[in-house]
Amino acid sequence: MEEVLTNPKAGFYINRDIFGAEGDFIISPEVSQMFGEMVGVWAMCLWEQMGQPKRVNLVELGPGRGTLMADLLRGASKFKNFTESLHIHMVECSPALQKLQHQSLKCMDEENTSEGVDKRSLSTLAGTPVSWHATLEQVPFGLPTIIIAHEFYDALPVHQFQRGSRGWCEKMIDVTEDSSFRFVLSPQPTPATLYLMKRCKWAVPKEVEKLNQIEVCPKAMDLTSTLAKRIGVDRGGALIIDYGLNGVVSDSLQAIRKHKFVNILDNPGSADLSAYVDFASIKHSAEEASDDVSVHGPITQSQFLGSLGINFRVEALLQNCTDEQAEALRTGYWRLVGDGEAPFWEGPEEQVPIGMGIRYMAMAIVNKKQGIPIPFQ
Repeated sequence: MEEVLTNPKAGFYINRDIFGAEGDFIISPEVSQMFGEMVGVWAMCLWEQMGQPKRVNLVELGPGRGTLMADLLRGASKFKNFTESLHIHMVECSPALQKLQHQSLKCMDEENTSEGVDKRSLSTLAGTPVSWHATLEQVPFGLPTIIIAHEFYDALPVHQFQRGSRGWCEKMIDVTEDSSFRFVLSPQPTPATLYLMKRCKWAVPKEVEKLNQIEVCPKAMDLTSTLAKRIGVDRGGALIIDYGLNGVVSDSLQAIRKHKFVNILDNPGSADLSAYVDFASIKHSAEEASDDVSVHGPITQSQFLGSLGINFRVEALLQNCTDEQAEALRTGYWRLVGDGEAPFWEGPEEQVPIGMGIRYMAMAIVNKKQGIPIPFQ
Protein backbone atom coordinates (compact mmCIF):
# COMPACT_ATOMS: atom_id res chain seq x y z
CA MET A 1 0.00 0.00 0.00
CA GLU A 2 2.85 2.35 0.87
CA GLU A 3 4.66 1.52 -2.39
CA VAL A 4 1.51 2.05 -4.46
CA LEU A 5 0.97 5.51 -2.96
CA THR A 6 4.46 6.92 -2.41
CA ASN A 7 6.97 5.03 -4.59
CA PRO A 8 9.32 7.81 -5.87
CA LYS A 9 8.83 6.76 -9.52
CA ALA A 10 5.36 5.26 -9.81
CA GLY A 11 3.56 6.28 -6.59
CA PHE A 12 0.01 7.52 -6.98
CA TYR A 13 0.63 10.69 -4.93
CA ILE A 14 4.03 11.55 -6.29
CA ASN A 15 3.63 12.90 -9.80
CA ARG A 16 0.15 14.27 -10.17
CA ASP A 17 -2.55 16.55 -8.84
CA ILE A 18 -5.10 14.05 -7.60
CA PHE A 19 -7.50 16.24 -5.65
CA GLY A 20 -10.69 17.98 -6.70
CA ALA A 21 -13.24 17.57 -9.45
CA GLU A 22 -10.69 16.69 -12.17
CA GLY A 23 -8.71 14.36 -9.92
CA ASP A 24 -9.59 11.12 -8.21
CA PHE A 25 -11.47 12.29 -5.13
CA ILE A 26 -12.84 15.41 -3.47
CA ILE A 27 -11.87 16.27 0.10
CA SER A 28 -13.37 18.81 2.52
CA PRO A 29 -10.98 21.76 1.86
CA GLU A 30 -11.69 21.49 -1.89
CA VAL A 31 -15.44 21.69 -1.17
CA SER A 32 -15.57 25.00 0.66
CA GLN A 33 -13.31 27.68 2.15
CA MET A 34 -15.32 27.39 5.39
CA PHE A 35 -13.60 24.13 6.31
CA GLY A 36 -10.13 25.70 6.53
CA GLU A 37 -11.57 28.75 8.28
CA MET A 38 -13.15 26.58 11.02
CA VAL A 39 -9.92 24.62 11.49
CA GLY A 40 -8.27 28.05 11.89
CA VAL A 41 -10.78 28.96 14.61
CA TRP A 42 -9.88 25.70 16.37
CA ALA A 43 -6.13 26.38 16.11
CA MET A 44 -6.56 29.94 17.40
CA CYS A 45 -8.63 28.73 20.39
CA LEU A 46 -5.89 26.22 21.22
CA TRP A 47 -3.28 28.99 20.97
CA GLU A 48 -5.38 31.09 23.40
CA GLN A 49 -5.59 28.13 25.81
CA MET A 50 -1.79 27.82 25.65
CA GLY A 51 -1.52 31.43 26.84
CA GLN A 52 -0.87 33.01 23.40
CA PRO A 53 2.79 31.94 23.04
CA LYS A 54 4.94 34.30 20.95
CA ARG A 55 6.24 31.48 18.73
CA VAL A 56 4.36 28.40 17.57
CA ASN A 57 4.92 25.63 15.02
CA LEU A 58 1.78 25.05 12.94
CA VAL A 59 2.26 21.70 11.22
CA GLU A 60 0.07 20.11 8.56
CA LEU A 61 0.54 16.45 7.66
CA GLY A 62 -0.14 15.62 3.99
CA PRO A 63 -1.50 19.04 3.03
CA GLY A 64 -2.77 18.07 -0.46
CA ARG A 65 -2.94 21.20 -2.61
CA GLY A 66 -2.47 23.47 0.40
CA THR A 67 -6.10 24.62 0.26
CA LEU A 68 -6.84 24.05 3.96
CA MET A 69 -3.80 26.01 5.12
CA ALA A 70 -4.48 28.82 2.62
CA ASP A 71 -8.09 29.17 3.84
CA LEU A 72 -6.91 29.01 7.47
CA LEU A 73 -4.39 31.83 6.93
CA ARG A 74 -6.82 34.03 4.98
CA GLY A 75 -9.44 33.60 7.69
CA ALA A 76 -6.98 34.29 10.51
CA SER A 77 -5.11 37.16 8.82
CA LYS A 78 -7.02 39.84 10.80
CA PHE A 79 -5.75 38.32 14.07
CA LYS A 80 -2.20 39.61 13.83
CA ASN A 81 -0.99 38.36 17.24
CA PHE A 82 -1.89 34.83 16.20
CA THR A 83 -0.51 34.86 12.64
CA GLU A 84 2.69 36.62 13.71
CA SER A 85 3.43 33.81 16.18
CA LEU A 86 3.25 31.11 13.49
CA HIS A 87 5.92 29.22 11.63
CA ILE A 88 4.19 26.87 9.20
CA HIS A 89 5.63 23.42 8.52
CA MET A 90 4.20 21.41 5.63
CA VAL A 91 4.99 17.68 5.91
CA GLU A 92 4.79 16.46 2.31
CA CYS A 93 6.74 13.79 0.41
CA SER A 94 5.45 14.62 -3.11
CA PRO A 95 7.45 17.24 -5.08
CA ALA A 96 4.43 17.86 -7.34
CA LEU A 97 2.19 18.62 -4.35
CA GLN A 98 4.88 20.75 -2.67
CA LYS A 99 4.81 22.97 -5.77
CA LEU A 100 1.02 23.29 -5.62
CA GLN A 101 1.16 24.12 -1.91
CA HIS A 102 3.78 26.80 -2.59
CA GLN A 103 1.35 28.37 -5.11
CA SER A 104 -1.73 28.04 -2.85
CA LEU A 105 0.04 29.79 0.02
CA LYS A 106 1.25 32.51 -2.40
CA CYS A 107 4.82 31.98 -1.21
CA MET A 108 7.86 34.06 -2.00
CA ASP A 109 11.23 32.39 -1.46
CA GLU A 110 13.69 34.18 0.77
CA GLU A 111 17.16 34.62 -0.67
CA ASN A 112 19.39 32.67 1.68
CA THR A 113 23.09 32.86 0.99
CA SER A 114 24.45 30.93 4.00
CA GLU A 115 25.35 27.31 3.38
CA GLY A 116 23.45 24.42 4.94
CA VAL A 117 20.33 26.43 5.85
CA ASP A 118 16.95 25.11 4.67
CA LYS A 119 15.27 27.24 2.05
CA ARG A 120 12.52 29.25 3.71
CA SER A 121 9.51 30.78 2.04
CA LEU A 122 7.17 33.51 3.18
CA SER A 123 3.42 33.15 2.63
CA THR A 124 2.10 36.53 1.50
CA LEU A 125 -1.40 35.55 2.74
CA ALA A 126 -0.43 36.47 6.31
CA GLY A 127 3.33 37.18 6.19
CA THR A 128 4.05 33.78 7.73
CA PRO A 129 7.28 31.77 7.23
CA VAL A 130 6.73 28.34 5.62
CA SER A 131 9.05 25.31 5.52
CA TRP A 132 8.63 21.92 3.84
CA HIS A 133 9.70 18.56 5.29
CA ALA A 134 9.44 14.95 4.10
CA THR A 135 8.63 13.64 7.60
CA LEU A 136 7.29 14.95 10.93
CA GLU A 137 10.61 14.07 12.62
CA GLN A 138 12.28 16.85 10.57
CA VAL A 139 10.06 19.56 12.08
CA PRO A 140 12.14 21.38 14.75
CA PHE A 141 11.42 20.56 18.41
CA GLY A 142 11.31 22.99 21.32
CA LEU A 143 8.29 25.16 20.43
CA PRO A 144 4.60 24.69 21.24
CA THR A 145 3.20 22.78 18.26
CA ILE A 146 -0.25 22.63 16.67
CA ILE A 147 -0.59 19.67 14.30
CA ILE A 148 -3.36 19.21 11.73
CA ALA A 149 -3.89 15.79 10.17
CA HIS A 150 -6.85 16.01 7.80
CA GLU A 151 -7.37 12.90 5.68
CA PHE A 152 -3.81 11.85 6.41
CA TYR A 153 -4.33 8.76 8.55
CA ASP A 154 -6.59 7.05 5.98
CA ALA A 155 -3.68 6.77 3.52
CA LEU A 156 -1.29 5.12 6.00
CA PRO A 157 -0.67 1.46 5.08
CA VAL A 158 -2.83 -1.13 6.83
CA HIS A 159 -2.24 -4.81 7.49
CA GLN A 160 -5.21 -7.17 7.16
CA PHE A 161 -5.57 -10.35 9.20
CA GLN A 162 -7.98 -13.20 8.59
CA ARG A 163 -9.08 -15.75 11.18
CA GLY A 164 -8.34 -19.35 10.13
CA SER A 165 -7.81 -22.77 11.63
CA ARG A 166 -4.28 -21.66 12.64
CA GLY A 167 -5.55 -18.48 14.32
CA TRP A 168 -4.97 -15.04 12.81
CA CYS A 169 -3.03 -15.05 9.50
CA GLU A 170 -1.93 -11.92 7.67
CA LYS A 171 -3.22 -11.39 4.13
CA MET A 172 -0.25 -10.95 1.80
CA ILE A 173 0.15 -10.14 -1.90
CA ASP A 174 1.48 -12.87 -4.20
CA VAL A 175 2.32 -12.94 -7.91
CA THR A 176 0.56 -15.56 -10.06
CA GLU A 177 2.11 -17.41 -13.04
CA ASP A 178 0.63 -14.89 -15.48
CA SER A 179 2.25 -12.03 -13.49
CA SER A 180 -0.98 -10.67 -11.99
CA PHE A 181 -1.43 -10.13 -8.24
CA ARG A 182 -3.53 -12.17 -5.82
CA PHE A 183 -4.16 -12.33 -2.07
CA VAL A 184 -2.73 -15.23 -0.02
CA LEU A 185 -2.54 -15.96 3.71
CA SER A 186 0.84 -15.95 5.45
CA PRO A 187 2.09 -19.43 6.43
CA GLN A 188 3.53 -18.13 9.74
CA PRO A 189 3.32 -15.03 11.99
CA THR A 190 4.50 -11.74 10.42
CA PRO A 191 6.07 -8.65 12.07
CA ALA A 192 2.70 -6.85 12.07
CA THR A 193 1.30 -9.61 14.34
CA LEU A 194 2.78 -7.67 17.30
CA TYR A 195 0.51 -4.74 16.44
CA LEU A 196 -2.47 -7.06 16.04
CA MET A 197 -1.85 -8.43 19.54
CA LYS A 198 -1.61 -4.90 20.92
CA ARG A 199 -4.85 -3.90 19.15
CA CYS A 200 -6.72 -6.96 20.47
CA LYS A 201 -5.46 -6.20 23.99
CA TRP A 202 -7.06 -2.72 23.76
CA ALA A 203 -10.38 -4.10 22.45
CA VAL A 204 -13.32 -5.45 24.39
CA PRO A 205 -13.23 -9.28 23.93
CA LYS A 206 -16.77 -9.20 22.44
CA GLU A 207 -15.57 -6.78 19.76
CA VAL A 208 -12.97 -9.23 18.43
CA GLU A 209 -14.87 -12.51 18.94
CA LYS A 210 -17.44 -11.67 16.26
CA LEU A 211 -14.85 -10.72 13.60
CA ASN A 212 -13.21 -12.94 10.98
CA GLN A 213 -11.07 -10.09 9.66
CA ILE A 214 -9.16 -7.28 11.39
CA GLU A 215 -7.25 -4.34 9.97
CA VAL A 216 -4.41 -2.77 11.94
CA CYS A 217 -2.30 0.23 11.02
CA PRO A 218 1.15 0.10 12.66
CA LYS A 219 2.16 3.40 11.01
CA ALA A 220 -0.87 5.14 12.59
CA MET A 221 -0.04 3.72 16.02
CA ASP A 222 3.61 4.78 15.74
CA LEU A 223 2.78 8.24 14.33
CA THR A 224 0.28 8.87 17.15
CA SER A 225 2.88 7.84 19.68
CA THR A 226 5.35 10.34 18.13
CA LEU A 227 2.73 13.13 18.14
CA ALA A 228 1.73 12.47 21.74
CA LYS A 229 5.32 12.48 23.01
CA ARG A 230 6.03 15.78 21.23
CA ILE A 231 2.84 17.42 22.56
CA GLY A 232 3.61 16.06 26.05
CA VAL A 233 7.02 17.77 26.04
CA ASP A 234 6.59 20.89 23.86
CA ARG A 235 2.88 21.59 24.62
CA GLY A 236 0.23 22.19 21.95
CA GLY A 237 -2.15 19.74 20.33
CA ALA A 238 -3.12 17.69 17.31
CA LEU A 239 -6.40 17.69 15.40
CA ILE A 240 -7.22 14.53 13.44
CA ILE A 241 -10.15 14.62 11.02
CA ASP A 242 -10.90 11.58 8.87
CA TYR A 243 -13.49 8.97 8.06
CA GLY A 244 -13.39 5.89 10.22
CA LEU A 245 -14.77 4.06 13.25
CA ASN A 246 -14.40 4.44 16.99
CA GLY A 247 -13.48 0.77 17.32
CA VAL A 248 -11.83 -2.19 15.61
CA VAL A 249 -11.92 -1.96 11.80
CA SER A 250 -12.64 -5.23 10.02
CA ASP A 251 -12.22 -4.84 6.25
CA SER A 252 -12.22 -1.34 4.77
CA LEU A 253 -9.29 -1.10 2.35
CA GLN A 254 -10.52 0.40 -0.93
CA ALA A 255 -9.25 1.76 -4.23
CA ILE A 256 -10.71 4.82 -6.01
CA ARG A 257 -9.90 5.89 -9.57
CA LYS A 258 -11.63 8.88 -11.18
CA HIS A 259 -14.25 8.99 -8.38
CA LYS A 260 -15.18 5.29 -8.83
CA PHE A 261 -14.35 2.23 -6.72
CA VAL A 262 -12.06 -0.26 -8.51
CA ASN A 263 -10.33 -3.56 -7.64
CA ILE A 264 -7.41 -2.96 -5.24
CA LEU A 265 -5.02 -5.14 -7.26
CA ASP A 266 -5.95 -3.65 -10.65
CA ASN A 267 -3.04 -1.64 -12.12
CA PRO A 268 -1.42 -0.56 -8.82
CA GLY A 269 -0.30 3.06 -8.72
CA SER A 270 -3.15 4.27 -10.91
CA ALA A 271 -5.76 4.46 -8.12
CA ASP A 272 -5.89 5.92 -4.64
CA LEU A 273 -5.86 3.43 -1.77
CA SER A 274 -7.33 4.26 1.62
CA ALA A 275 -8.76 2.56 4.68
CA TYR A 276 -11.00 3.51 7.60
CA VAL A 277 -9.22 5.16 10.51
CA ASP A 278 -9.42 3.28 13.81
CA PHE A 279 -9.95 6.19 16.22
CA ALA A 280 -9.98 3.94 19.31
CA SER A 281 -6.50 2.73 18.37
CA ILE A 282 -5.29 6.35 18.02
CA LYS A 283 -6.63 7.16 21.50
CA HIS A 284 -4.91 4.14 23.10
CA SER A 285 -1.63 4.84 21.26
CA ALA A 286 -1.55 8.45 22.49
CA GLU A 287 -2.43 7.61 26.08
CA GLU A 288 0.16 4.83 26.19
CA ALA A 289 2.89 7.07 24.76
CA SER A 290 2.59 9.99 27.19
CA ASP A 291 1.07 10.66 30.61
CA ASP A 292 1.06 14.38 29.79
CA VAL A 293 -1.60 14.32 27.07
CA SER A 294 -5.36 13.88 27.05
CA VAL A 295 -7.45 12.62 24.13
CA HIS A 296 -10.86 14.05 23.24
CA GLY A 297 -13.49 12.72 20.85
CA PRO A 298 -14.11 11.45 18.32
CA ILE A 299 -17.13 13.61 17.56
CA THR A 300 -18.70 13.85 14.10
CA GLN A 301 -17.37 16.44 11.65
CA SER A 302 -20.88 17.91 11.73
CA GLN A 303 -20.73 18.44 15.52
CA PHE A 304 -17.17 19.76 15.28
CA LEU A 305 -17.87 22.36 12.57
CA GLY A 306 -21.30 23.24 14.01
CA SER A 307 -19.87 23.97 17.47
CA LEU A 308 -17.18 26.17 15.93
CA GLY A 309 -19.87 28.29 14.25
CA ILE A 310 -19.93 27.21 10.60
CA ASN A 311 -23.66 28.04 10.38
CA PHE A 312 -22.94 31.69 11.30
CA ARG A 313 -20.13 31.75 8.75
CA VAL A 314 -22.33 30.44 5.93
CA GLU A 315 -25.01 33.04 6.78
CA ALA A 316 -22.41 35.82 6.68
CA LEU A 317 -21.03 34.65 3.32
CA LEU A 318 -24.56 34.36 1.86
CA GLN A 319 -25.18 38.07 2.62
CA ASN A 320 -23.06 39.35 -0.24
CA CYS A 321 -22.76 36.87 -3.08
CA THR A 322 -24.22 36.06 -6.50
CA ASP A 323 -26.88 33.36 -6.99
CA GLU A 324 -24.22 31.06 -8.40
CA GLN A 325 -21.96 31.57 -5.37
CA ALA A 326 -24.93 31.04 -3.04
CA GLU A 327 -25.66 27.70 -4.71
CA ALA A 328 -21.99 26.68 -4.32
CA LEU A 329 -22.00 27.75 -0.65
CA ARG A 330 -25.17 25.81 0.15
CA THR A 331 -23.80 22.72 -1.63
CA GLY A 332 -20.43 23.04 0.14
CA TYR A 333 -22.11 23.50 3.51
CA TRP A 334 -24.22 20.38 2.99
CA ARG A 335 -21.18 18.32 1.95
CA LEU A 336 -19.37 19.34 5.13
CA VAL A 337 -22.13 18.92 7.72
CA GLY A 338 -25.00 17.04 6.04
CA ASP A 339 -25.75 13.33 6.09
CA GLY A 340 -26.47 11.54 2.79
CA GLU A 341 -28.01 13.19 -0.28
CA ALA A 342 -28.89 16.90 -0.14
CA PRO A 343 -32.70 17.31 0.06
CA PHE A 344 -32.64 20.74 -1.67
CA TRP A 345 -30.79 19.58 -4.81
CA GLU A 346 -32.52 20.30 -8.13
CA GLY A 347 -29.62 19.64 -10.52
CA PRO A 348 -28.60 16.43 -12.35
CA GLU A 349 -29.04 13.36 -10.17
CA GLU A 350 -25.48 12.08 -10.67
CA GLN A 351 -24.15 15.39 -9.23
CA VAL A 352 -26.24 15.42 -6.03
CA PRO A 353 -24.08 16.61 -3.10
CA ILE A 354 -23.39 13.85 -0.54
CA GLY A 355 -22.92 14.97 3.07
CA MET A 356 -19.71 13.93 4.86
CA GLY A 357 -20.87 15.30 8.22
CA ILE A 358 -21.49 11.96 9.95
CA ARG A 359 -18.98 9.69 8.18
CA TYR A 360 -16.09 11.98 9.08
CA MET A 361 -14.94 12.35 12.67
CA ALA A 362 -12.73 14.72 14.63
CA MET A 363 -10.40 13.88 17.50
CA ALA A 364 -7.96 16.04 19.47
CA ILE A 365 -4.81 15.13 21.40
CA VAL A 366 -3.65 17.97 23.68
CA ASN A 367 -1.23 18.67 26.51
CA LYS A 368 -3.13 18.05 29.77
CA LYS A 369 -2.05 21.38 31.30
CA GLN A 370 -4.13 23.26 28.70
CA GLY A 371 -7.50 21.85 29.77
CA ILE A 372 -10.17 20.52 27.39
CA PRO A 373 -9.94 21.89 23.84
CA ILE A 374 -12.83 23.64 22.08
CA PRO A 375 -15.39 22.17 21.05
CA PHE A 376 -14.90 18.88 22.92
CA GLN A 377 -16.22 20.13 26.28
